[in-house]
Amino acid sequence: MDWMQRWELASYVVTALGLPLAVITFIYQQRRERDNEDEEAYQMLSDAYIDFLKIVLANPDLPLRETAAPQHLSDEQERRMHIIYQMLISLFERAYLVAWTDETEGLAARRWASWDDYMREWLACDAFRNQLMTLLRGEDPAFARHMMRLAEAGRGHPLDP
Repeated sequence: MDWMQRWELASYVVTALGLPLAVITFIYQQRRERDNEDEEAYQMLSDAYIDFLKIVLANPDLPLRETAAPQHLSDEQERRMHIIYQMLISLFERAYLVAWTDETEGLAARRWASWDDYMREWLACDAFRNQLMTLLRGEDPAFARHMMRLAEAGRGHPLDP
């Protein structure tokens, strides 16, 4: 075989093996990038929820996590409580828009399940659930329907199916 035939054979080998390998590598890198973006978004949501819980801790005079609705709150306490609940609904809506999936298995499903649990926990609090209709005004319609379904299903108890 002369050098021209060898170069031609080498070009066929590169085309036959190299091109599919390049496509597979490209797809793999795109998938990894997407996974990293999903992880980053989930981590940002988790950090935002931790920051929200710090606000809850900074307001011990408000019965934010109490199951039973508070009896006697001042106007100022009621305003603060409503604002904190607005922050929570905003966070839940963001989580819904970023993390919601109808998948039943996999990482995305596990991520969504944690947010679904948080929503159910908060809906178990009468004060939050009682303000839900007001809080959901202007929010994403699909998110609002989801929250209403959770509220109606067993009053949002975290152990409900």
